[in-house]
Amino acid sequence: MRRSGGDLWLKIVVMAAMLTCAVCRDPVRHLVGGNDRWKPNVNYTDWSLQQVFYVGDWLYFVYDKYLFNVLEVNETSYENCSDQGFIFNITRGAGRDVFELTQPKRYYFLSSGGYCYNGMKVAIDVVEFVPAPLPSPPKSGSYMIKGINPLVLLIAIVVWAVSAHKG
Repeated sequence: MRRSGGDLWLKIVVMAAMLTCAVCRDPVRHLVGGNDRWKPNVNYTDWSLQQVFYVGDWLYFVYDKYLFNVLEVNETSYENCSDQGFIFNITRGAGRDVFELTQPKRYYFLSSGGYCYNGMKVAIDVVEFVPAPLPSPPKSGSYMIKGINPLVLLIAIVVWAVSAHKG
């Protein structure tokens, strides 16, 4: 039974996607404050400095929905614990809210109602994910392969797909 040309292209596209994702990373959901969660009298600066936040990651705020909220604010509002003119109200009413980190920048969050003065604020530095560099080429005369070159792998996949298509 002869295979259609669509099967060949499907294989190529799937394999190319797999190669592309070889340098991807899954987003991480960071529980803000760790086991302490989002509440007064927690040092969120210490917590945030122990994390690495990448574009695409999520912040997960868990808190008492009857007492607290979460607002994204600018740096001045963060420093002054002001909820006036906030950028975005993350609070959705359940006390379990998520926020996607979509840009490489510094984000600022606080809880209004005076709780910011009791430590309920956090600044998050978000960076782009940069995959580890490819290993350096082997020294002259050595014959050890440390990794598979993605281009070589792609060519092998295409050759396999074409030969499977003919057969």
